[in-house]
Amino acid sequence: MIQDAASVMIRVATIADQPSIVSLTNQAFAIETFLDGERTSAPEIEAMFGTGEFLVAIAGDVLVASVYTEVRGERGYFGMLSVRASQQGTGLGRTMIQAAEEHCRTKGCKRMELTVLSLRAELPPLYRKFGYSETGRKPFHTTRQIEGNQTCELILMSKQL
Repeated sequence: MIQDAASVMIRVATIADQPSIVSLTNQAFAIETFLDGERTSAPEIEAMFGTGEFLVAIAGDVLVASVYTEVRGERGYFGMLSVRASQQGTGLGRTMIQAAEEHCRTKGCKRMELTVLSLRAELPPLYRKFGYSETGRKPFHTTRQIEGNQTCELILMSKQL
């Protein structure tokens, strides 16, 4: 187990990291018990390699965190922030957010954006601590069943880099 986020190496992922990213993401998003099934799949992650980049944090030879980034003109986007359960509370989530922001900044982005599910009420306050503010909402479309017919939206958040 790492003691702090400084103990990891962060790099741009390669397609060889795909199986580890799928596994980590599904483990990290298991908290979303209001949705049936797994968060992602190998084909979805493979497709995302075609539109953006994943940053991964490695401790020893183990992938302990990942985050998806995408450059959209002067806007950067990050999503699928995943931290191994045993590494939560070490500052690794903050480190990955900062790495995603810096990665997009170096590619000319002036703003950073993200989306969170409205059923994850703990996330907007967390991202506000990192300087993000809510900029809108849009419908959440999924093929996965939402438990109990709950209404779920995407909360759009952004900040200036």
